[in-house]
Amino acid sequence: MNPSAFNSTVVPSPGGHSTSQPVHASAQAMPPPQSEILRITFFAGMAEAVGRRHLDMPWTGGSVEQLRAMLAAECPVIAPLLARSAVALAGVYAADQTVVPAGADVAIIPPVSGG
Repeated sequence: MNPSAFNSTVVPSPGGHSTSQPVHASAQAMPPPQSEILRITFFAGMAEAVGRRHLDMPWTGGSVEQLRAMLAAECPVIAPLLARSAVALAGVYAADQTVVPAGADVAIIPPVSGG
């Protein structure tokens, strides 16, 4: 085992004395991640389906794929269209594996047709 992965924690013993015992770092309580707001902009028929052009949503970080899933749960009416829509982060198209940082500016661009 890697000794640097352990921290020393004082643990009370039955006799009222304290002893020092190693505790694995991953076993310690971590504070919940801070969420920030994503401003999501919808275009064309997707904005009409959602009923607004912008949606502000709490976000602790994750991938474009995770964002799509969260949006589908938040706005089920657009779920079928989300899978076929492009996602842009700060004006640059992003793949599903791309990390969406908290506080990012996101655009959801539905497929378009025309001539």
